[in-house]
Amino acid sequence: MSKLSSIKKVAVVGAGTMGQGIAQVCAMAGLDVILYDLNSDMLAKALVSVERNLDKGIERGKVSEQLKNDTLARLTTVSSEDLLVADLIIEAIVEKLEIKQSLFQKLEAINSEHTILASNTSSIPITRIAAGLKRPQNFVGMHFFNPAHIMKLVEVISGAATDKVVAQTVYDLAKKLGKVPVHAQDAPGFIVNRVARHFYVEGLKVLEEGVSDVNGIDRLVESSGFKMGPFRLMDLIGVDTNYSVTESMFNAFHQDSKFRPSRIQQQKVDAGHHGRKSARGFYEYD
Repeated sequence: MSKLSSIKKVAVVGAGTMGQGIAQVCAMAGLDVILYDLNSDMLAKALVSVERNLDKGIERGKVSEQLKNDTLARLTTVSSEDLLVADLIIEAIVEKLEIKQSLFQKLEAINSEHTILASNTSSIPITRIAAGLKRPQNFVGMHFFNPAHIMKLVEVISGAATDKVVAQTVYDLAKKLGKVPVHAQDAPGFIVNRVARHFYVEGLKVLEEGVSDVNGIDRLVESSGFKMGPFRLMDLIGVDTNYSVTESMFNAFHQDSKFRPSRIQQQKVDAGHHGRKSARGFYEYD
């Protein structure tokens, strides 16, 4: 059973790379979308980015001018949390448990008892985020992958209290967005990040041990059939985001050494070398 027909307005919290991508795909699917961020500059940049993505789609023959115009018309930006009232709210902010919990408690208070609350978290257990809510049954994980307007996979994660109808509704919505959804139960890293974590961790270990340099490791992996090596992919995702996920999983698995964060990656984060978004990560960008 699903309540997909009840999802007509979506709010996306966070206008960073993931938030703007999620907002775009929802608006393209015919939904009214509210994109929220405290930083008005981020909202302006997000709109520019969405329009640029749509223009690229037109160039490739995958998006029409009409669809572009309709998509932009459905997308509204706001900088006040009080305006975040919708049928579904998707959070795409910093990977910090306490911040997410505080946000969702505020959102629950101003929305109806039927509103579905979803987190795009890539590593924090859904059950933990929902722990302080009055209606944890309405809370679910909806994990998109970067770039959200292109990548097809969406993990739909059920916490301990998530209602099956809520999970199915979000699953069906993901299909409506043109995605390939997969149901997952709550566990650190869910499916993809748990399996893929070693792609990054082992790449960093090889670098730490001086076996090869960043470019050498990436070239070898890419020549084996991967579209991107671990370092190019970390730069795309965000070195800081990737590090945060590794740190979260390391703690969630009780400091299991196979998830141990890298000192090299931590140093990059400390230096502000966050990848493409900061023009410097493991590589430098113009």
